[in-house]
Amino acid sequence: MAMTTSGAGGGVASSPNVTPMIDVMLVLLIIFMIVTPLINAGFQAQPPVGINLKSHPEDNEDQVLGIDAFGQYYLNKKPIKNETLAEQLKRIYDARTTDKILYVKADKNLDYSKVLDAIDIAAHNGVRVLGAISDQQPGTESTVAGDIPTTTKKP
Repeated sequence: MAMTTSGAGGGVASSPNVTPMIDVMLVLLIIFMIVTPLINAGFQAQPPVGINLKSHPEDNEDQVLGIDAFGQYYLNKKPIKNETLAEQLKRIYDARTTDKILYVKADKNLDYSKVLDAIDIAAHNGVRVLGAISDQQPGTESTVAGDIPTTTKKP
């Protein structure tokens, strides 16, 4: 607040001090600029490559279990605690009546025993069909009937 020195009204003149508010807003803006892309990115995993792979776009109804290079689980691109995988899969697949498919997307450098552990947990908690997600080998094109050539696929 500021004091006026003129003799006209002689009182306290109130004017908003917006500097602290601007500082707080800038800090929040910077935090959101850093955190938001990390949340949307999901998890980082380089799946193994193969030849003659049929493309499979992930639908909203598909359940995808991701395993990053450190063995951390992600269910539909959201990180979960490894200990809670069994109960979360059981809850999801007990509610389903027809489609009990789980797609697994694991990092190619991950120890295969960790992938087998996840598959074992899934098999004991309602998953009936398991599909592995991998990438087309660079420099090759799929010859699977009905598949879209990799040169025309959109990112």
